[in-house]
Amino acid sequence: ADSACKNRPLDLVFIIDSSRSVRPEEFEKVKIFLSEMIDTLDVGERTTRVAVLNYASTVKVEFPLRTYFDKASMKEAVSRIEPLSAGTMTGLAIQTAMDEVFTEEMGTRPATFNIPKVVIVVTDGRPQDQVQDVAASAQAAGIEIYAVGVDRADMQSLRIMASEPLDEHVFYVETYGVIEKLTSKFRETFCAANACALGSHDCEQVCVSNGGSYLCDCYEGYALNPDKRTCSAVDACAPGRHECDQICVSNNGSYVCECYEGYTLNPDKKTCSAMDTCAPGRHDCAQVCLSNDGSYSCGCFEGYTLNPDKKTCS
Repeated sequence: ADSACKNRPLDLVFIIDSSRSVRPEEFEKVKIFLSEMIDTLDVGERTTRVAVLNYASTVKVEFPLRTYFDKASMKEAVSRIEPLSAGTMTGLAIQTAMDEVFTEEMGTRPATFNIPKVVIVVTDGRPQDQVQDVAASAQAAGIEIYAVGVDRADMQSLRIMASEPLDEHVFYVETYGVIEKLTSKFRETFCAANACALGSHDCEQVCVSNGGSYLCDCYEGYALNPDKRTCSAVDACAPGRHECDQICVSNNGSYVCECYEGYTLNPDKKTCSAMDTCAPGRHDCAQVCLSNDGSYSCGCFEGYTLNPDKKTCS
């Protein structure tokens, strides 16, 4: 079961809310969730390191990234965590993670290792401090934030602190009783994102996670070559590939539409309309202009004849 996660090392920090609104039996469920999460990870000094921050009105680093490198002692430490009660200083907790946990002294690996820094915040309330700026600066520092809301959690706050895309980083469960449901969700996230997220793939354009592995894909207007890695521009003007009414012009894997002479491109950028070729300034007839499906011919008033130049009249 572990093998799917083997190639996804993380520096992972759990930030758990133990404010007054989290009842003791609910806090026990959070600890079970943490233990189950630890079970799904490939924990180790060279693989995934885990830290836990506990917060309410104050923030307590229960253990940093450098303390435990095996699951048993990590889960034992989790089982001993006590709730702090009182307020919900979520912003302070994220700031503490940045200042005191994501440092090399405390076991975060150097930037050159390219190990993703990940925070999972579990809360049932609304932050009593400014989360937005702290979360933004954490993300700017390369920390990916997942927000897990339980029961009365304020969805807006979760969305403010989570990383983009939000639908992959914001989770909600009705009660602490079903928080374990998220374990498999995170397992999928952390395992499946491996090769694409870590850049250890050889796709020329687009990498698509696929279970513990990946597939290559191409941008629109390109097709995957038989080597399943590289992409070639498709002739976007091949019959059936474009929606141009009259003329299709290939343009680097894409296309633009144009019209025959005497026609103009409509605002939909696909279809064409015949121009009024007899509009003032569009023709060079001396007397009478006769529109003719995108083109025109000249005529003369009564008593005049058209000269051989087909424009002037005598």
